[in-house]
Amino acid sequence: MSQGIGVVGLYVRDQEEALAFYVGKLGFVVHTDVRNGSYRWLTVQHPEQPSFQLGLFAPEQPTVDAATAQALREVAAKGAMPPLVLLVEDCRAHFEQLRARGVEFTQEPIARFGNVDASFRDPAGNGWKMLQPRR
Repeated sequence: MSQGIGVVGLYVRDQEEALAFYVGKLGFVVHTDVRNGSYRWLTVQHPEQPSFQLGLFAPEQPTVDAATAQALREVAAKGAMPPLVLLVEDCRAHFEQLRARGVEFTQEPIARFGNVDASFRDPAGNGWKMLQPRR
């Protein structure tokens, strides 16, 4: 029987850059950072959600060939990957905190459908929707 999803991965262009963003700006914490030769398994967690890990993976060999790695980096940089959703209590307050930490938003907070949401991208181009659900 399944115990649920433990890790969801993102392709990032540079794992150090991604680590600085997710830990330094978003406030995530490092869960695992290990190497097997040149391959690095790097995961972070939201401090309020310790059962779930976000993998910050470089598209590279041995998992994909060089041409596929380049294509994946280009797709991520265009923001074409499906967005992730970060749930927050107060979207406008969290927006101000993250903007002060240097997070660049693509959409400021807006109220719609009973929610408040804003959008930003990580340094690799992966899209995020920050959502304050209706109460």
